Amino acid sequence: MSTFTLKINNIKHTVEADMDTPLLWVLRDHLDLLGTKYGCGIGQCGTCTVHVNGNAVRSCLLQVSQAEGMNITTIEGLSDNGDHPVQQAWLEHDVPQCGYCQSGQIMSAAALLKSNPNPSDADIDASMNGNICRCGTYVRIKQAIKTASKL
Repeated sequence: MSTFTLKINNIKHTVEADMDTPLLWVLRDHLDLLGTKYGCGIGQCGTCTVHVNGNAVRSCLLQVSQAEGMNITTIEGLSDNGDHPVQQAWLEHDVPQCGYCQSGQIMSAAALLKSNPNPSDADIDASMNGNICRCGTYVRIKQAIKTASKL
């Protein structure tokens, strides 16, 4: 076991974990940040997406040893009151269904809008590719991203 200092949601945390422990498990099991979900464990579904230095990253693929010294934002740190424009648009368009993909979808969409405040349909499709929604709410997700880009 090694000791790591991680900056998550603007708070420094010290954790003990094996060097190759996925960041996802550190967030959930060590820090009780349960908003980041486990989906596939191989980076294919997008459910575990967090921001690392402002970029959307699959936390199941990032080892804790690689995350040290980076700015990490989870769904809990996206906004204080759940009022981030993407979160507001998600509710406006009734995107949530089962909840499986929501935090990963929202974190991917927020990263897209931070880097591209006025994305085209093609930009949205490219950025959100690989974020799987079991309920098939892709049309509402795209509409919500467009709405959030105006907020």
